[in-house]
Amino acid sequence: MMYVDLLLPVPLEGLFTYSVPPQMEGAVRFGVRVLAPFGPKTKHVGVAIRVHGDEPEGIAVRDVLRVLDKAPVVTETQYKLWQWMADYYMSPIGEVYKAALPSGLKAEDGYRPRRETYVRLRPEFRSAAALHVAIGMLAKAERQRAAFETYLTLSGMAEAADGDAAATPAEVSRDELMNASHATAATVKALETRGLIETYPRELARLNTGGEPDFGKMKQLGEAQQRAFDEVVASMAEKNVTLLHGVTSSGKTEIYIHLIKRAMDSGQQVLYLLPEIALTVQVRERLRRVFGGRMGIYHSRYSDNERVEMWQKQLSGSPFDVIVGARSAVLLPFTRLGLVIVDEEHEQSFKQQDPAPRYHARSTAIVLARMCGAKVLLGTATPCAETYRNATTGKYGLVELTTRYKQIELPEFRVVDIKDLQRRKMMSGPFSPLLMEKMREAVEGGRQAILFQNRRGFAPMVECRQCGWVPRCRNCDVSLTLHRSLGKLTCHYCGATYEVPATCPACGGRDLVAKGYGTEKIEDRVRELLPEASVARMDLDTTRTNGAYERIIDDFAAGRTNVLIGTQMIGKGLDFDRVSVVGILNADTMMNYPDFRAYEYAFTMMAQVGGRAGRKGSRGLVVLQTKSPDTPLIGQVVRGDYKAFFRDLCEERQAFGYPPFAHLIYIYLKHRHDDVVEHAAAELGSTLRQWFGARVLGPDRPAVARVKTLSIRKIVLKLELGIDLGKVKQYLRMAQKQVGDDPRYRSVATYFDVDPM
Repeated sequence: MMYVDLLLPVPLEGLFTYSVPPQMEGAVRFGVRVLAPFGPKTKHVGVAIRVHGDEPEGIAVRDVLRVLDKAPVVTETQYKLWQWMADYYMSPIGEVYKAALPSGLKAEDGYRPRRETYVRLRPEFRSAAALHVAIGMLAKAERQRAAFETYLTLSGMAEAADGDAAATPAEVSRDELMNASHATAATVKALETRGLIETYPRELARLNTGGEPDFGKMKQLGEAQQRAFDEVVASMAEKNVTLLHGVTSSGKTEIYIHLIKRAMDSGQQVLYLLPEIALTVQVRERLRRVFGGRMGIYHSRYSDNERVEMWQKQLSGSPFDVIVGARSAVLLPFTRLGLVIVDEEHEQSFKQQDPAPRYHARSTAIVLARMCGAKVLLGTATPCAETYRNATTGKYGLVELTTRYKQIELPEFRVVDIKDLQRRKMMSGPFSPLLMEKMREAVEGGRQAILFQNRRGFAPMVECRQCGWVPRCRNCDVSLTLHRSLGKLTCHYCGATYEVPATCPACGGRDLVAKGYGTEKIEDRVRELLPEASVARMDLDTTRTNGAYERIIDDFAAGRTNVLIGTQMIGKGLDFDRVSVVGILNADTMMNYPDFRAYEYAFTMMAQVGGRAGRKGSRGLVVLQTKSPDTPLIGQVVRGDYKAFFRDLCEERQAFGYPPFAHLIYIYLKHRHDDVVEHAAAELGSTLRQWFGARVLGPDRPAVARVKTLSIRKIVLKLELGIDLGKVKQYLRMAQKQVGDDPRYRSVATYFDVDPM
């Protein structure tokens, strides 16, 4: 009897053993999907990992039900990567499998090929004489004749009607014929009934078929770019990972394009990771002009069927040479990966938060590259602290690009003390006089402005002026955000919406006011102050639908929009020619966030958003509004002095034991009853302290201690560099099991966040 160990998409550790019926023995092998029973009624699509003859002892083994593939859909390298992810990020490998495969490959009948109906001449009418007979048959059917003659034109058969030679018609879809001839489906059906044409289904790919590459569209590198390119190539000869630290608008993308071409010339595949779909839009078009149909796109906004086709394409004999994608693209199958580019490597978006596995795409890409023998290039103007330390200590190669492309000057930063202006009542809502003046000049001069506010909605909260009551979510420990366009109060954690109250339920007062500014309110204010401006907003609310990113970005890039207001989306490497002024409306909200990374995020965000100004032509201006102009961080942003910022950051992080001088693991516990999770967390913390001592902090209530009706506790584990992380994780799993085995806490969910962001 043969048996197979299956990987199933369930949040449980390990593999599951099934017996293989004799008639399936030849078909079940590593990497193919099989349908298997799980529990009394459930069936799952699993991946075969090991086929063997070892009969399990002491358990009843069930048969697999059906083999779903003729060839493997998972490579051995992928499975090794999944094992690493499960181990490093402390997540069951079933959850890794669930995250990696598109849904259509995890369902018995989940994927549906895209089919379209085509029309063609019946074989007996593919000669000049037969065509004349056919046209004669339609003499009294004017609409059918018009449709038939349109088909002859589209298929190239109109010329065949002038001679006696038979011809092979070009393919024509039914929709194409109906559109070109203004015919109805009934008219086309009538031609088919007469026996003149026949219809047939054709399976169509949903993926990019952008034509042949055109390497002539690659731009020549400038002197500084060429030097950086040469240094990157030299670094890759010695180091597996290289950091390209280049200021904003220094031409890093063009260097990437030349490196991609170099890899393709060597027969290698390239993975190009980007942090946001918004950025993918612009980079996609730049790369498509050069690499054509040899480039594919992969991200979460694609339909599941598109993602399945991408997966299958990469396993075929003609995979894409270049994959451009967001975080999940690192989980695709590659057969000859030679280069991985992680653009904007500092971005938090590369870290998966929920659901598990809580992996970081940058770290995962580095491990994938090592498994494939590929090289990694990390690119950014503002490296994350861990990456820059690895580069400056020699673990990674380091190449620096300190000038903008074509020697364009870096933007000028002007700091505005809004605390003083508010005291003197000189602010126009969230805008200082300087920012209003520069915005107006930009609009009147045919230039553009970008306004950055990292809060969406109309106002962060509503408050009663009489008693101070603030509406809060019933499911989460947060105040509700007012979305005036929806006419609702919304929770940004669970998505629940509530009606806006007309009176205060606490005191009955009617003086309810919207406090603070979200992007929606700023948009209204700009329209009021600059009625002649065309204004757009880019945040989560305006980019939910397919194509929304493209529309907003295309309109702004083409100059159809004067002012773009947005959250952190607008600071992620977008490239616009006409932006002369950028407004950072409130730097303090970033600097004062309760997180040890707050200053790092603030520096990164202000530098990146500011870098959108003056990328072509004249020097740009960044108006940085803050109530704390004397903070050293503000001066470092203004000077663009990343090295001074990093030096100060390292002094503080080293003194308090935070990355890059320590490892962090967060342990979260969740339960619907607060007292249950409180006691479970206390016992878990006590157990961990017995093993790790002062390395354990907490348990504490996080900043948001209840989400989706579940109460949360958080334990922080600080570990010095060089500690045996494998042994640490063994102890953590033992502690997790100990809590889970206690009858009082069996329903408490416990999970880990390794290297949290």
